[in-house]
Amino acid sequence: MNHLLAVAALLCFTTLAHAQQRPLKVLVLHDMEGLAGEDDWREFISSYPDLYAKGRQLLTDDVNAVIAGLVAGGATTIDVVDGHGSGNPQPDLLLDKLDRHAKMVERDKPFDPYVDLVAPGVYDAVALVGMHAKPGSKGFASHTATLGMELWMDGMSLSEPEINGYSWGRVNVPVIFVSGDDHLKEDLKTMPWIEYVVTKHATSASTVDLLPVDQVHAQMTESAKRALQNLSRMQPMKMAAPVQAALHARPPANLAFMDSVPGISYADNTVSFTAPDFGSAYAGLKKLMRGAANGYTSVLMEVIRKQPNGPELLRQYREALFTRWVDFESGRWLPPPPVPAEIQNAGRKFHGDSE
Repeated sequence: MNHLLAVAALLCFTTLAHAQQRPLKVLVLHDMEGLAGEDDWREFISSYPDLYAKGRQLLTDDVNAVIAGLVAGGATTIDVVDGHGSGNPQPDLLLDKLDRHAKMVERDKPFDPYVDLVAPGVYDAVALVGMHAKPGSKGFASHTATLGMELWMDGMSLSEPEINGYSWGRVNVPVIFVSGDDHLKEDLKTMPWIEYVVTKHATSASTVDLLPVDQVHAQMTESAKRALQNLSRMQPMKMAAPVQAALHARPPANLAFMDSVPGISYADNTVSFTAPDFGSAYAGLKKLMRGAANGYTSVLMEVIRKQPNGPELLRQYREALFTRWVDFESGRWLPPPPVPAEIQNAGRKFHGDSE
């Protein structure tokens, strides 16, 4: 009997050791609006170099705090992808200061970090850092995907962490950790299993009350560790097919130009459609977003009109527009041929959302 007990104990120990040594691969996707220590929206936009430099350091510190926790939780591979889009063609992260346990995702062609990395068997879990709340939530810089867009699927207005959750759920990979402001935490009641760390308290879409950064980082490390240790309890998100999708445009975006278009379901600045699955719904919403973004030009026109030479600039614009039209009609001008993607991208590396 003692011999049998000893054998059973050895088998149990061997099984446990094997499980503990199992490779655990984690993808860390970062945004920038939900960083600890950040209280100025210009810190996440590259066209404000001094403030953006501060934001990059804050981002790197947050990501490193999460990486430390993932390593302590057993992660053997950690990849990082840029999900922000600051306008900087280079990574927002300070790569020379990135924790040595992680590496940046690189590709030779542009890719959408929310959907184009999704494949079975590549990662065991996804962690989201520096995220923000969805439109209408009153969170800091609250939006989804871009300014003035509200993405709906199956009756739900989705935040970006939820979009990531449903995207990775297609291959049974769960989102296990999210950091961001207190309003985003309220948005994510659809993901009760995640480890969530509040980085700051939003008082409006442009103001926050900051929390002690060292305290937040300690919570990030502990929560990321705990999230990975509890991986078996994390849940991949599933969206039933077909998907009822809709894009609602909020100012300054606008979809009113689609009113009365035959075959389009339009009401209240919202276009809705049915898609066969999540991926098709997301692709359709992205196409609609490009159209809705035409509403941004109303802000551009306001800025031009306020300039001392605004009337002259508008006259030059109308003249250039008319000249382009008559030159094309007269055969004096042709659109330049498109540059093939392989030439445009030659020698470049893409790290995620850089636009």
